[in-house]
Amino acid sequence: METSVSLLCLPCAGASATMYLRWRRLLPGWIRVVPVELPGRGSRSAESPLRNFDSLVVQVCAEQAEAMRGNFAIFGHSMGALLAYGIACRLRAMGRELPVALLASGSSAPSRRDPARFAGKTDDASLIADLRKQGGTPEEVFASAELMRITLDVLGADYRVCEGFRHADEAPLPVPLHVFAGRDDDIEAERIHAWSAEAGGVFTLDWFDGGHFFIRQQEAAFLAALSQRLGQVVAGDRHATHALA
Repeated sequence: METSVSLLCLPCAGASATMYLRWRRLLPGWIRVVPVELPGRGSRSAESPLRNFDSLVVQVCAEQAEAMRGNFAIFGHSMGALLAYGIACRLRAMGRELPVALLASGSSAPSRRDPARFAGKTDDASLIADLRKQGGTPEEVFASAELMRITLDVLGADYRVCEGFRHADEAPLPVPLHVFAGRDDDIEAERIHAWSAEAGGVFTLDWFDGGHFFIRQQEAAFLAALSQRLGQVVAGDRHATHALA
């Protein structure tokens, strides 16, 4: 494929940009993976993590302005999906260039967020229990007091980001919207399907075996689907009817 696309990848709660580094060698060369590092983690661990959704969206839009030019798409998993949606909405509100596609994974639709999801998850014990429940956290993190402290501090801040999100009943986004979900995730299917209301054009929903971190459990199949959906977009197939897989 001759047309290339930059894929900005936003991490899930408690994670850093490193969760996407391996995609650089697993995805086709025409997809340029751009892992987005948020404050307070990874190479930005010296900074304080933000706890406000709108503030984080504003900061990412400013910091990634150069990457969000030309052919670019935005992908996010879990919290990252919510941020990706917020970023696309802000770009539209600012009159800036929109992504060629928005890709959301492992997340309820913005209009169907569960307000009780993060209630009471403020102490270490409840955060650790949630990490265990969701899966996806390497055992070496649980075994290291230092890594656990960093993870819990970031996770707690990220949960406040998610908790503070408010759906503003935005008009559907005029970009292709591709959603991915795990069949065994504890997010109800209707909350996933509700993403279709945010799509002003093509909408697809791909299901995979696995739980919340199906993107790792079914990595090969997921990345193949991601490549296919992006390939359809850059090939110009942006006006297809809604499709579910």
